[in-house]
Amino acid sequence: MNSYQTLSAYYDRFTEDVGYAAWASFFERLFARESVAPALILDLACGTGSLTKLLADRGYEMIGVDASPEMLMQAMNNTMDCEPRPLFLHQRMEELDLYGTVDVCLCCLDSVNYVTDPAALQRAFERVYLFLEPKTGLFVFDINTPEKFARIDGESFVREDEDVFCVWQAAVEGALCAYQFDIFERSGAQWSRAQETHEERIYSLAELMGMLEKAGFTEIRTYGDQSFAPVQGGEDRIYFTARKRD
Repeated sequence: MNSYQTLSAYYDRFTEDVGYAAWASFFERLFARESVAPALILDLACGTGSLTKLLADRGYEMIGVDASPEMLMQAMNNTMDCEPRPLFLHQRMEELDLYGTVDVCLCCLDSVNYVTDPAALQRAFERVYLFLEPKTGLFVFDINTPEKFARIDGESFVREDEDVFCVWQAAVEGALCAYQFDIFERSGAQWSRAQETHEERIYSLAELMGMLEKAGFTEIRTYGDQSFAPVQGGEDRIYFTARKRD
């Protein structure tokens, strides 16, 4: 089970090295490469809305969807000064239900891996397909690769910041990778401890290709990490693009 009840308050601090501006610029290059000029973009599994805000500031109308109410609260706070403000919806990917179609759906930071039930991921791809604009709709997502999971299996990571100390461990068993988070928060002279467990599923490229095709997508392509180079093997992260061509 993936929960952000405690981690949501520190997520932006712990991910400040992600480089969201570089992600946004890469996506804009990708839009040009795919000959898409989106007006309305869906940020699926938007988290705290860092990418949502950057794209909104660049002139796109944004919808953010996430399964975590705690993360959505952070996203709403982070986009207070956006005009127009993004619309945020509390939904799981496989239950996506929009008011109309969008030009592009982005699903970033290995959020696809967080859908640990393949049947649920298949439904999520079908829901994305349903709400993409016919003929021109573009779906973009990235995954953590099997090679990355093999590399981090058994590793521990530590993050220390003002009044918070976090240690997490990764353990792979079968097709699942579990992250055990121990978060220590200081209030005055007192420390409190919270624990969260997150899980990601290891998907092969062939599995994801098959799911996308079953959902109706065509022109499915894969790229290296924030590049247009073909996948060579051994990458930690790869990107998928798929088109809706009704």
